Amino acid sequence: MIITISYYLIKNQKNRIWLLLLSSCYFYMVFVPTYILILGFTIIIDYFAGILIAGSIAKNRKRWLIVSIFANVGILVFYKYFNFLLSSIEPLLLYFIPHYKLPYLNILLPIGLSFHTFQAMSYTIEVYRGKQAPEKNFTIYALYVMYYPQLVAGPIERPQNMIHQFHEFKKYNWDNIKEGLARMAWGFFKKVVIADRISMIVDYAFYNQPSLSSWSLFVAAMFYSFQIYCDFSGYSDIAIGASKVMGINLMENFNEPYKSLNITEFWTRWHISLSTWFRDYVYIPLGGNRLGEKRRKLNVFIVFLLSGLWHGANWTFVIWGALHGILVTLFPGIKKKTYTMNRFMKILFVVVNFILVTLCWVFFRANSIQSAFNYLAGIFNFNKGETKFGLNFAEILVSILFITIMIFRENKIKSFLITNNKKFGLYLSTLIFICYFFGVFGENQFIYFQF
Repeated sequence: MIITISYYLIKNQKNRIWLLLLSSCYFYMVFVPTYILILGFTIIIDYFAGILIAGSIAKNRKRWLIVSIFANVGILVFYKYFNFLLSSIEPLLLYFIPHYKLPYLNILLPIGLSFHTFQAMSYTIEVYRGKQAPEKNFTIYALYVMYYPQLVAGPIERPQNMIHQFHEFKKYNWDNIKEGLARMAWGFFKKVVIADRISMIVDYAFYNQPSLSSWSLFVAAMFYSFQIYCDFSGYSDIAIGASKVMGINLMENFNEPYKSLNITEFWTRWHISLSTWFRDYVYIPLGGNRLGEKRRKLNVFIVFLLSGLWHGANWTFVIWGALHGILVTLFPGIKKKTYTMNRFMKILFVVVNFILVTLCWVFFRANSIQSAFNYLAGIFNFNKGETKFGLNFAEILVSILFITIMIFRENKIKSFLITNNKKFGLYLSTLIFICYFFGVFGENQFIYFQF
């Protein structure tokens, strides 16, 4: 709030950029102050790489791009995957070198590292492709990477959408402020009213899996599908709203993904900024669908393996990505005939797809592969364990009510934010009231902060 008010009080665009950049630095340093040096290092590398790429001839252009990518990926691998790689090869090393002590690192993962790394890489790649002019203003480029509303959990923006907006002086606009505040309120509703409440059901099930019935485990898995959606998309809503208040537009990151007819459609609606990033910078360079059907399927599978690994340094994420890769190759897209299905068949497709996505989420939530398989075995063993959910019946009913509203009315509510000026005050006050009285206010961080 202080930053936004100060933003509009400042009448010089250069000073506004400094305000946003310093605010972003402060926000990032709240977690681990020294990690700002890591981010600063990559920003300097990529800033000069962009200028050198644009000013060089063919072979040198590629060299500077490689330097940029190597710096970004190198830091990502070191902080996020070094211990994971060591643990993966440890059994083999110990077989040949018994009692060898591997040099594990005792370091914290820089917050949002995967997000701002991919955003920085998109800049140098787009400059290399000639689709983005190199940014000569260092503070504006640094802000592109560090812009605080979406720094730690996206959306992962492209330079074509963001950089030009930092050059433009945004005048005070009540419609932007109204839309932004309402969008933020909707994001907080999804986070504190839905995600943080049903997290108690999910945590209870995963911590007590051996003693619970198949029904309890299946219901908790379904609740996790809604928890991770409301948690992650809730952050995106807050980021989009906070940015909109200042007249800066971020891309939409979700589009009612659980209404998808199959897995392929799901990935056009879920984490759109990441799926399009992998499409443009991995899938298409690998050959896309230009090299035959077998190669297309292989490219898809590689993309989803990398996507799983992007999410976390654990084999559970790799398996989660592999499962989605297999499902996407089995169900490659929406055929024209699916649009002419009767309503019952469409509902059936949506339900089946949701169940498949839910079962895959078990690997995403579990701490280990063994834990994930145990959980799935518990669902399908139809044992006679206890039917408990970690919340009382009334709280579960309230959660189901709010989830139902969110599922069937989300896009209509978002449209209402933009078009209905007369009822804005009523809408905003209602959401604030619901968040205050039904929200769970603990220390639950956004799930995607860890990535």
